Amino acid sequence: MTHRLHSLALSLMLGFALIPAHAADGPAASTAASVREQYTKYEYRIPMRDGTRLFTAVYVPKDASQRYPFLMERTPYSAGVHADDELHYGVDFYPTRLGPSPEFQRSGYIFVQQDVRGRYMSEGKWQEMTPHVNPRRAKGEGNESEDMHDTVEWLLKNVPNNNGKVGILGISYPGFYTSASIIDSHPAIKAASPQAPVTDLFMNDDSYHGGAFMLAANFDFYAAFVEAQNPTPLPKSWTNFDYGTPDGYQFFLSHLTLSNITDTMTAAQRALLMPTIANSTYNDFWKTRAIAPHLKNIKAAVLTVGGWYDAEDLQGPLTTYHAIKRNNPGIYSGLVMGPWSHGGWRRYDGQSLGSVQFGAKTGEYFRKNIEFPFFEQHLKGVSSSKLAEVHAFETGSNVWREYPAWPPKQAQARTLYLGANGTLAWQQPAAGGGDGYDEYVADPRKPVPYTGYPAIGVPKEYMVGDQRFAASRTDVLTYRSEPLEEDVTLSGPVKPRLFVSTTGTDADWVVKLIDVYPDDYPSADKPDSPRSDVAKPAIPMAGYQQLVRGDPLRGKFRNSFEKPEPFTPGKVEPVNFSMADVNHTFRRGHRIMVQIQSSWFPLVDLNPQTFVDIPKAKPEDFKKATQRVYHAPSMFSGIEVQVMPGTR
Repeated sequence: MTHRLHSLALSLMLGFALIPAHAADGPAASTAASVREQYTKYEYRIPMRDGTRLFTAVYVPKDASQRYPFLMERTPYSAGVHADDELHYGVDFYPTRLGPSPEFQRSGYIFVQQDVRGRYMSEGKWQEMTPHVNPRRAKGEGNESEDMHDTVEWLLKNVPNNNGKVGILGISYPGFYTSASIIDSHPAIKAASPQAPVTDLFMNDDSYHGGAFMLAANFDFYAAFVEAQNPTPLPKSWTNFDYGTPDGYQFFLSHLTLSNITDTMTAAQRALLMPTIANSTYNDFWKTRAIAPHLKNIKAAVLTVGGWYDAEDLQGPLTTYHAIKRNNPGIYSGLVMGPWSHGGWRRYDGQSLGSVQFGAKTGEYFRKNIEFPFFEQHLKGVSSSKLAEVHAFETGSNVWREYPAWPPKQAQARTLYLGANGTLAWQQPAAGGGDGYDEYVADPRKPVPYTGYPAIGVPKEYMVGDQRFAASRTDVLTYRSEPLEEDVTLSGPVKPRLFVSTTGTDADWVVKLIDVYPDDYPSADKPDSPRSDVAKPAIPMAGYQQLVRGDPLRGKFRNSFEKPEPFTPGKVEPVNFSMADVNHTFRRGHRIMVQIQSSWFPLVDLNPQTFVDIPKAKPEDFKKATQRVYHAPSMFSGIEVQVMPGTR
């Protein structure tokens, strides 16, 4: 059984399956043959308590001299084997390797991969972010914790030579299924690793940041990720969305409104995307799908993993770690945060991202020294030194740090204040400095781009991208410190604290924290890009303005994500919000920079700057507005950060 695989959408956007996507013929035949020699593949349709059967592929070691634990991934992206743009089901098709890294296959596990309800070969009805509590559950809909419990029970009884222990892991959507599967967990589940877990799609996760819709990523994703008949009829063809241009900025701007943009999609592509767009406030649609409040009664050791430069799911790991730690005292709840893009710790060596170098193979370090020992310890009882609770890579200084909790308790809250003439300092600006505010005209028909070059989709390296292109725009406010006399390490959340006004009735406030390299910084070699589609010629690193953290707040949500409020034109109001955490050292001789703007396109959808329901906005609703950011006495604007002692 085969069907054509949309390789760009799945391997480039997703690319994090537990079992890598290759078959046992063609160029990968030799490595797949090694798997075939060591493992026997079985396929089952495991019955759930409501009679729904879930397709499950199981790879069992041929060496029966010992008992093995299960290592499982549950996925909406197919438990089949991918090769040559085709997806294969059947016991004769083998992947090139098993497990998240070669150590697992050599050590020996019973590898399990399962299509979740309603996807590919599993029966039932698929749900976006399956609600854990759903009083209106329809026929065929399920509960991920119950489905995992029933699967574990069946595997323990029907797959011979197991040691009675189960581990589960997955990245992004499979990360969500990992989290959801360990609620009220089966006692045989001893280890779980939700990695880049989708946690709350509205609260700074995949779909919305600060109430602003993440346009480019969601459009690209849902153009490929669509509902399908179940079981999936074969063959099935996949095609790339044809933007008609290599420049996503021009494509989206030419359509302007969300309704015009979505009209370019097919009905099947719109089916899953439209509820995401239409539910533009934090309502019950999102609340019932937020998994963090339900992460309770977990009996397994948990290692949550994320990347500081994960454009899709940066906040999810932090929220998941805190919820599990808070709700499940007595278990190991660990956190790993490295200098990675989405799933980069699985796919790449992690030496660099775009033009920014990290000085070591951070992905390889994680796989060999953290991930593998974690599962070996909890599933096989292999003695090893106890893992620290938190492993956090410190960018800038490029070193791994270990902490007993996150954020580090010794970090102290300090504020970087915006001042007149683009200054940025730890002291409040003196009275009488200029007009007491800075202003710019924001035109939604000429928005600020989020990259300095044409792109479609979301290039992973934008999270560390050079911001010099934005600093030169008149609709971007730029503030920078003097060159630092000592290293400054920020470890924890970044919280803009602004006083603003607008001549419109709504506005986005995008805040970016930036590391400015010295003018004599040495040139780098051509960057070891994690992906060819973001590789660019080496650029001068002298004066490089590296994005460290950036996020928007849609102004109408300044007081509540549930009940938006318009601005009164000209009225000064506080706008306070939290961006995702950082663990970054600004080195001696560097500068700290803050940029503020009112668009970040097409990463974020356009705010018309009039108080309307944006999914229903018409072209005439998009209007220019003058935005002001204040730094006058009693209206000091700044960025609250967590500073490690002895580094300032």
